[in-house]
Amino acid sequence: MFPRSIPEDINIETLLSYFPEGSVEIKFAGLHKRNAYNDILSAEEKTDGTVIVDIGRNSLYHVLPEYLFHSIDRYDYLPKLEEKERFAEEYENQEKEKENARSFFAPIDILLLQLRMFSKERIEELTANNKVLLDILGDRLTEDQKANRFIRQAIPFLPYCKYIRGNKTLLTFLLRKILMEEGITIREKCTPLGYKDDDPQYSCTLGAVLDECYVGNEYHELVTVYELEYWPEDDCDEHFLQYVDDLEVFRCFIQDYMMSIEAYLQFNLIDRHAMPLRISDERVFNYLNYNTNI
Repeated sequence: MFPRSIPEDINIETLLSYFPEGSVEIKFAGLHKRNAYNDILSAEEKTDGTVIVDIGRNSLYHVLPEYLFHSIDRYDYLPKLEEKERFAEEYENQEKEKENARSFFAPIDILLLQLRMFSKERIEELTANNKVLLDILGDRLTEDQKANRFIRQAIPFLPYCKYIRGNKTLLTFLLRKILMEEGITIREKCTPLGYKDDDPQYSCTLGAVLDECYVGNEYHELVTVYELEYWPEDDCDEHFLQYVDDLEVFRCFIQDYMMSIEAYLQFNLIDRHAMPLRISDERVFNYLNYNTNI
């Protein structure tokens, strides 16, 4: 099923990677403009399941000189008495010539598009599996972190951590992909957090006499918190506590590699769709396995 809405900034190479080969028919509209966005102009799904996609790119027909396919003086010598009728006739002939020229170059245009897709896949394969670079960037990972199911998916993003760090949008996309939840959003807020040194190096505390060294082992600071509400519906089973432990290890990894030093990441596991727990009320009566109202 072809999506009804297509992002404006997606290109045809990315879109085609999600569809089986031969299920999409490409037409080059040739708008003679940059295709940073609106690369895909329109898409229509036929009854047999195939999709016709018009893309805003030039084919070889649009690149070559116009007079190779059309008469450049087509409308110059039309008889005055028949100018209107002959103009419509010549215009129709020119449209047929355009369609024939596009059809002639279509196999070559599709071949060039396939080569671009092949190059894109090879580049992604090489960058995603650059084991030497990933080993250098992840050399401080512990064995528990390397075995973590979430961190294993995040390791290919390590080369881009300098771009992700501090960028709430990129961080959101990263968490959506790894946690496989498109509805994840991050809420940024400023909140006081308490810090405490459980094993202070000094025996004195804040408030000691001035002739002694006084250094407190507890203080509060306003910190930017990225709060994420999430509920793993598919993993809410007897292994839920293990899931929570794995998620905390993953949170610490993201905190170290993908967060700015002034910010803090917080996961809130909340099921917003769950019914509240009722012990007893006047609307919903809860019974034990015998006739006793709690």
